[in-house]
Amino acid sequence: MEFPRVVAGAARIVRDVGIAEELAQDALVAALERWPSDGVPDNPGAWLTTAARRRAVDLVRRRETYARKLAEIGRDLPAAVPPEEPADPDAIDDDLLRLVFTACHPVLSAEARTALTLRLLGGLTTAEIARAFLVPEPTVAQRIVRAKRTLATRNIAFEVPRGPDREARLGSVLDVIYLIFNEGYAATAGDDWLRPALCEDALRLARVLTGLMPDEPEVHGLTALLEFQSARAAARTGPDGEPVLLKDQNRSRWNRLLIARGVTALGRAEAAAGGVPGPYALQAAIAACHAHALRYEDTDWARIATLYGVLAARAPSPVVELNRAVAVSMAEGPAAALPLVDALTGAAALRDYHLLPSVRGDLLARLGRTDEARAEFTRAAALTRNERERRMLLRRAEETGG
Repeated sequence: MEFPRVVAGAARIVRDVGIAEELAQDALVAALERWPSDGVPDNPGAWLTTAARRRAVDLVRRRETYARKLAEIGRDLPAAVPPEEPADPDAIDDDLLRLVFTACHPVLSAEARTALTLRLLGGLTTAEIARAFLVPEPTVAQRIVRAKRTLATRNIAFEVPRGPDREARLGSVLDVIYLIFNEGYAATAGDDWLRPALCEDALRLARVLTGLMPDEPEVHGLTALLEFQSARAAARTGPDGEPVLLKDQNRSRWNRLLIARGVTALGRAEAAAGGVPGPYALQAAIAACHAHALRYEDTDWARIATLYGVLAARAPSPVVELNRAVAVSMAEGPAAALPLVDALTGAAALRDYHLLPSVRGDLLARLGRTDEARAEFTRAAALTRNERERRMLLRRAEETGG
């Protein structure tokens, strides 16, 4: 949970995200060695950050270019405590945000930016990132290694950029924050379906961005989307941590404060966009439809299907089309949606995507084609790497009548 903050704190000193990650790992090893005998400190995160920063200071001291680095960093390195910086309304004193913008530097490809930030900020493994990207694991590993090397050799500054440079990196930053949230909202692997710490970090960063870039509609759009999604978190799992589908959720457990925040953020996104909402604002509008429905039966599926149609035109992707098919099935019936899903079965990006057979199984079950539905649920269970979701899909396969 603390690893991204530890990396960010070290990176602010050494100005090299690859070295900062190694220093953070060293700090974790030191904790494993000392905490069993000394006890866990009251603030473990601060202990780890301090340990990594001390190692960063020692490393800088050992470098032949110590004097140049000292002038560049402008810090009292022996104390490892930065001096007070001049107040600047256009600056955000947030190491995590600096880390995101650094990893999203335009010298990197879009894929490398996202993969690197998910690794450093989200703490995801290469396998989890590969799953999120729907690409082979070795491909992600190569992207991360090359991205670290590029940032180091180009001597990229560890900072939140300003002006045009900031705007140029914003799209990647928003994509990264969204992917981190999604990994926390529905974990791709492991025993837990939710990883709340990732959701909290992503939502916090989105809120920070709204203060940093108040005139950017998509910043407000993403924030609105995450507020709405976070509002449902408490109702998405049962007492034993098992997933609870949207139609079965207890909506009284939805966080009304977060929904209200989402409504406000969505209004700001729409006002800033001037009537032309971007992809995140459109997804937030879809989430708002769910948030406003007091019962599952009250959901305005026709509007959701329309919004997905607009989203598919604005930001086409197989996943968006799959979600649109789900909305169409609820608005017009499973028979209208099945051809849309069948058209996606040949999409290379969805070849190992477990939600494709899961959605198809649901449609087939509703059409009474139970044998085919069972096969689809079983196939979906074999594709997912999340144990909670696997059990849920196998249970659905068993419960499908035959």
